[in-house]
Amino acid sequence: MISYNNKYFRPVNNTANGETSAATIFHYMQEDNIITAVYAGGRILKGQLIGLADADGKLTLRYQQVNDKGELMTGICLSAPEIMANGKLRLKEKWKWTSGDFSEGESVIEEI
Repeated sequence: MISYNNKYFRPVNNTANGETSAATIFHYMQEDNIITAVYAGGRILKGQLIGLADADGKLTLRYQQVNDKGELMTGICLSAPEIMANGKLRLKEKWKWTSGDFSEGESVIEEI
């Protein structure tokens, strides 16, 4: 199983309806197959996520965040890992807002 414990990630790509950017830093933690993270930066004042990792390292996540407009936003995300040539992780994400306009998007975050 891939270990996400104490890893930091930064978005490198996001669809226009997303709120994260290259200024957003995620700090992932892992206990068994339970994943948690805190994140902030750019349009995100504070964010948290929780989820589960499967045997292949794929993540099923729920997130909540307060943006720079003072809005509480929530969503779901499915992340598929790949190991880059430098040995660090890249996560390809498909997500959907469960608040706001309920739109969907895709993003890519990479380990820093």
